[in-house]
Amino acid sequence: MASMPFSATCSTPLHGYSQTKTTRSSNSSASCPSMAFWTPFVKSSLGSSKSAIFQNGFSLQSPSFNGVFFKARSLGVYARAATEKTLYDFSVKDIDRKDVPLSKFKGKVLLIVNVASKCGLTSSNYSELSHLYEKYKTQGFEILAFPCNQFGGQEPGSNPEIKQFACTRFKAEFPIFDKVDVNGPSTAPVYQFLKSSAGGFLGDLVKWNFEKFLVDKNGKVVERYPPTTSPFQIERDIQKLVAA
Repeated sequence: MASMPFSATCSTPLHGYSQTKTTRSSNSSASCPSMAFWTPFVKSSLGSSKSAIFQNGFSLQSPSFNGVFFKARSLGVYARAATEKTLYDFSVKDIDRKDVPLSKFKGKVLLIVNVASKCGLTSSNYSELSHLYEKYKTQGFEILAFPCNQFGGQEPGSNPEIKQFACTRFKAEFPIFDKVDVNGPSTAPVYQFLKSSAGGFLGDLVKWNFEKFLVDKNGKVVERYPPTTSPFQIERDIQKLVAA
């Protein structure tokens, strides 16, 4: 396993709706319960990505304009937070509980993921994340993995157990951090920032394990992907930011 600086490592309008559902994975020790997301098609500023901002499909109609549906931009559905903060303003703890200022990743493209060890999405996501990291790590790309036990209790282990699982089973070499909450009153500050930067009207809750945030070289969130979007599906977006 390659040596890493962490000891833990080893706006555009709505066009329509689609419903996608995950399936159980036979490779995980415990599968996620069936999930259904109503996902508005949102054309990314990067190209063709789909972002799930709402858990349920919706439409909003103005009483003053018959037949006119407000578009995402006008409602701020995918609005950025009115702040000049970037990811670099935050510090977190790695899985060995050592302080890590995120400013150390300045100038890199980041994919931030809330991970779990016992989910039906675990095997495919960890495998694809490891593949992408190996492919792009020398081009200024990093993956930051944050374990979270808020979804079905599927990350119950201690930090050492999580570290051993990721590094032994999946040979994960990207940084893995301390277990955090991503929703609720104890939400980690970094996730408050991520959600406010790519959430907006009714869309700030992280929906499940393996939701993903893509951050550019300036520390700004540029895209958010639902748990059902695999890492390979967003490789093109990563390529564009790395090349920018």
